[in-house]
Amino acid sequence: MKQVALLIGVGLLAACTAETSDLVAYTEQVKATVQVNIEPYPEFASQPAFDYSADNLRSPFVRPRAVEQTVAEVAKPNCLQPDFARAKEPLERYGIDAISLSGMFVSNNKTWGLFKTNDGSLHKASVGNYLGLFNGKITDISGEKVTISELLPDGAGCWQKKQTTLTMASLAGENDNV
Repeated sequence: MKQVALLIGVGLLAACTAETSDLVAYTEQVKATVQVNIEPYPEFASQPAFDYSADNLRSPFVRPRAVEQTVAEVAKPNCLQPDFARAKEPLERYGIDAISLSGMFVSNNKTWGLFKTNDGSLHKASVGNYLGLFNGKITDISGEKVTISELLPDGAGCWQKKQTTLTMASLAGENDNV
C-alpha cells in the first residue's frame, strides 16, 4: 500500500513540472534585439594638494581664553573716574547686552537679583555689586527691574554716568536705556 501511494505521488510531481520553453525563447529574442548602451565614467582631473597652514592657530571649536587688556589710565583732575584698583566681579566679564534678569529673591532682608548670561551661567548680585564692561554698579533692585549706573568713557580721559535698566521681560541682548 505504501509503495502504491509513493508511485502515485512521484507521478503527480512529474506531471507538475512547468513548461518554460516559450519563456526562454522570448528572453533570447529580447537579448538579441535590444542594444545596451552604458556611458563611460567621467574623467576627473586631479586637484593639487592643499597646504593647511592654520594648524598653529586656536581651534574654532574651543572657547577663547579670557584675556583682560590693560588700559593705560590717564586720570584727569576734576572729572569723574572709576576705581581702577577695585577687584573685578564675575558679572563684569559680560557686557550688559549679554546679561538678562531671570528673577529676584530676598534673604536676610537683602534683595538679590538672579542674572543669566548669554553663555548660560546663572549669577546672583545685590545693590552695590558691579556688572557689565563699563563699571556698572547696581543701584536699585525693585519690582521686576534692576537699575544700573554705568561709567562710560567720553574719549577725553573723563567718564560720564549713564543709567541702564534691566527688566524681567528683557532677554540677553535687550535692555532699556534711561
